Amino acid sequence: MIKKEMIAMLLAGGQGSRLGVLTSGVAKPAVAFGGKYRIIDFPLSNCINSGIDTVGVLTQYQPLRLNTHIGIGIPWDLDRNNGGVTVLPPYEKSVNSEWYTGTANAIYQNLNYMESYNPEYVLILSGDHIYKMDYEVMLDFHKANNADVTIAAMPVPLEEASRFGVVITDENRKITEFEEKPEHPRSNLASMGIYIFSWKVLKEGLLAMKDQSNCDFGKHVIPYCHEKGMRLFAYEYNGYWKDVGTLGSYWEANMELIDLIPEFNLYEEYWKIYTNSDMIAPQYFSTESVVERSIVGEGSEIYGQIYNSVVGAGVTVGKGTVIRDSIIMRDCEIGENTVVEKAIVADGCKIGRDVHLGIGDYAPSKLNPKVYAFDLVTVGEGSVIPNGVRVGKNTAIAGETTAEDYPDGLLASGEYIIKEGDRT
Repeated sequence: MIKKEMIAMLLAGGQGSRLGVLTSGVAKPAVAFGGKYRIIDFPLSNCINSGIDTVGVLTQYQPLRLNTHIGIGIPWDLDRNNGGVTVLPPYEKSVNSEWYTGTANAIYQNLNYMESYNPEYVLILSGDHIYKMDYEVMLDFHKANNADVTIAAMPVPLEEASRFGVVITDENRKITEFEEKPEHPRSNLASMGIYIFSWKVLKEGLLAMKDQSNCDFGKHVIPYCHEKGMRLFAYEYNGYWKDVGTLGSYWEANMELIDLIPEFNLYEEYWKIYTNSDMIAPQYFSTESVVERSIVGEGSEIYGQIYNSVVGAGVTVGKGTVIRDSIIMRDCEIGENTVVEKAIVADGCKIGRDVHLGIGDYAPSKLNPKVYAFDLVTVGEGSVIPNGVRVGKNTAIAGETTAEDYPDGLLASGEYIIKEGDRT
């Protein structure tokens, strides 16, 4: 095996429970984004654009879609005999077998994989963030400071800092203190969950902390390295970075793509975002269709009107239908004379004719007010909504629904219909 200078370990096993019915059957990193991409495409593209050709992808929750999407890594030029992309699910071991129980535990369970490349540095990434970053520049910073651990950190508003791990640094960016989700943050430099470890240091930290339950980088490994007097540095990042872990932030990040001058540009020649895309026919727009400030995926047929929305590949929008401020994922069928306002509709849904999604006033969710709190209509993968029904704001629908599920043809704001077998 050829020795690698730096390999990447990409954590992609999370359920993403704050995305509600969108992730009841698919891991968060495999959720569609921006019409033709999936969330995991961004860290994978960052790796190959940064010259990293060896990536271990750690999967666990509902991995089928993710595994199929990654395949042998061809779209990212990661189909290599030496290195490339390797999917790493939890596996049966002779002594004890366990699921990945925390970010560091997942990496610890793959020590043998990393050992086989004997790298000098290991880059730890999360599979559910939207951003572009040159990890090579971060590695140069790590080397220049003779660091043991470098944490990518970005300034956030102080009032939001308690949601993150916060680093406190001296004037040379050396970390003097690290606080995991502090109630009263003393710094606004938030950890992005992107770490470069010198290999020996990572190994020592993982072995020392291996018996901690739910062993985590922010709670266990990094504090351990700090207590041992290792050299920890913060690499400040000031570009676009979005944690799309809530329905609100996921919707916002998609909507930002269609700004006239988008803050996050998907189409830069020098920093391409690669994805596993099927060869399909181009879009078809009928003479009466209207599309304004929207992204429409390949193979879609549009007979209605679309405003300020992101529409995936293979979607059919019927005549007389109006879609506004919404995300419609791949292979959905939307009938005629239907109105869709501020909704997220997952892959493969069928919405009937004369339906109105997003009517009425705000009401708190009866299903889960923490998850469904953004005025959105959220429709889970493969759901069916019958003809002629009206659906309020802050609602969730999952499964094959029929007219009987809608009393008086209405699902009021804050209500939900979850058919058996579809978890929230």
